[in-house]
Amino acid sequence: MKQLKHLACLCLAGLAAGCASTPPPQASQAVAAQWQAPLPHNGSLTDLTRWWEQQGDPLLVQLIDAAQAASPGIASARSRIAAAQSARTASGAALLPTLDATASVVRNSTQPPQPQGTTSQGVLQSAWEIDVFGGRRAARNASQSRLEGAEAGWHEARVSVAAEVANQYFSLRSCEKQIEIAASDAASRAEIARLSELSAQAGFQAPATAALARASAAEGNARLLQQRAQCAVELKALVALTAIAEPALRARLDATRPAPEQAQAIAIASLPAALLAQRPDVFAAEREVDAAAFDVGGAQAQRYPRLTLSGSVGAANFRGGGTSVDLSTWAIGPLALSVPLFDGGRRAAEVEAARARYEEAAVNYRARVRQAVREVEEALVALQSTAARSTDVSTAAQGYRTSFNATESRYRNGLASLVELEESRRTLLAAETVVVTLERERRAAWVALYRAAGGGWNPPADQPARAAAR
Repeated sequence: MKQLKHLACLCLAGLAAGCASTPPPQASQAVAAQWQAPLPHNGSLTDLTRWWEQQGDPLLVQLIDAAQAASPGIASARSRIAAAQSARTASGAALLPTLDATASVVRNSTQPPQPQGTTSQGVLQSAWEIDVFGGRRAARNASQSRLEGAEAGWHEARVSVAAEVANQYFSLRSCEKQIEIAASDAASRAEIARLSELSAQAGFQAPATAALARASAAEGNARLLQQRAQCAVELKALVALTAIAEPALRARLDATRPAPEQAQAIAIASLPAALLAQRPDVFAAEREVDAAAFDVGGAQAQRYPRLTLSGSVGAANFRGGGTSVDLSTWAIGPLALSVPLFDGGRRAAEVEAARARYEEAAVNYRARVRQAVREVEEALVALQSTAARSTDVSTAAQGYRTSFNATESRYRNGLASLVELEESRRTLLAAETVVVTLERERRAAWVALYRAAGGGWNPPADQPARAAAR
């Protein structure tokens, strides 16, 4: 009866301590009620998980797949998932009893009249630390949170690789368009230089005019060579990302025409708080806050008594002096209670360290939320800006092209000077470059918005989207 009373008191103490080791409140971060920049396409939605396929460029999808297969960042993310799964299994197993088997054989000799003999023995031993104060449950919950964060981190790595490859691919395609502009410009300059040279030899133009035309042709050719070198560098960067051999990648690029600019809608929730649930990095930061909170509870539980129960079952055989004797044993206990009395402040220091790690995780979470909102807002502003400028830029390029054609025609008929022609050429070249640059900027803004929106990731179905409620 006294033993039952003692156990009841112990359970009550465990409940009280369990309340004392409850994790601290989770971090919160207020976000704006709505976006400060307008949503693209009036907020129309599309499935981000298939967004790359909807861009109309199969080669881009192939390159992203190749890069994700070869990415060391994704491999590291997979490794972190495996480590987190191992830690989760170990912490869950710590809540259960352990069972070990031992076997031994002993040959002994004693003084007469005891005979010599051989003793063989097998024992099953079990031990269990009863998690009265919740320390081991806290460790299990912390490891579960970190596992969920690692799984979200794997998706974040995939999204990052996809965005990096897309940006590099679009940069290369933009560079190829710049080559076309530079090649056309260099050919035009070379033709003007040839005609000027013939005219100067016939005495119709001054040698200085022919020299200016030659200088212009040399400048155009130098620009073309520089642009080709830049494209070669862009290609090598894409080779490094995708792990595709350069000859094979060149063949794929040459066989595929660049896709026209697509303006596929991206799923951007109208409420910033709702979008945060789509961000794997925000989710991972949130799970780290939860894990750090459980670590605080686990550290507090280490300051309370520990209750352990052990037991064993064994069988033995003794053979000696022509006889054989079988023996069996079993034991339950001891039921041991270990009470920490003095540790020089070690356990209290561990609690404070766990609290400091929790505060750090909470600050990191708040910073991650602010950064996520900033990235979406910046991408939305870039999209709005490029859309607003596209008509003006195209109109300017068309106008400068018409002006250059007219000036070139006048020059060929002797009604305009070479200086006028070169001035018109520089203006046209700058306008055509702006068109290509704006298209590249707009593609980069779409990629940035894809990444800022989380790349189509959603929290696990059994996990509430707590980020939306914060």
